[in-house]
Amino acid sequence: MDTTDHKAKMKQMQKVHRAAIAERDISDRGLVLVHTGDGKGKSSSAFGVVIRALGWGHKVAVVQFIKGTWDTGEKRFFDQLDMVDWFTMGEGFTWDTQDKDRDIAAATKAYEKACALMSSGDYDLVVLDEVNIALRYDYLDTETVLDGLKSRNSKTSVVLTGRDAKPEICDYADLVSEIQEIKHPFQAGIKAMKGVDY
Repeated sequence: MDTTDHKAKMKQMQKVHRAAIAERDISDRGLVLVHTGDGKGKSSSAFGVVIRALGWGHKVAVVQFIKGTWDTGEKRFFDQLDMVDWFTMGEGFTWDTQDKDRDIAAATKAYEKACALMSSGDYDLVVLDEVNIALRYDYLDTETVLDGLKSRNSKTSVVLTGRDAKPEICDYADLVSEIQEIKHPFQAGIKAMKGVDY
């Protein structure tokens, strides 16, 4: 394709794209985003959304449901900035706690905190990190989570991360992204790496 043909093709694509944008409305309400799938990067993607929101001067909170006191690069980074209200409320990975009643109590407390943040009107964005795992293991009830999302302040957007997102959550969400694993270094005998994996 020569440059003249390319330019004509791109001009037509631009026209179609601009027409599609002109038909859309600007939302005056917060959105619900789900990052799920068996691949790595769900939480990382959510933290990218956090950075984007901070860039616009938005107020952000993060509630972590599973990771517990695990020392992560993202928490270290946001702690240095003192710009994100961060609540680590999980007690660690489910295979470490091995106590379902304790995990249910921790998830319930974390979701109560999340509901308070989402409904307060103080936050433009709330990230519920690994909440889908709490749902997957029935530490939280799907209807309870939906009720909390529906009761959030109208301006508050929410990102829910974790594999195996419930279909009801995906149906309610405005955006659902599934991250698929193609290849993982752990399968090649490589442990999680600081600054890349956590």
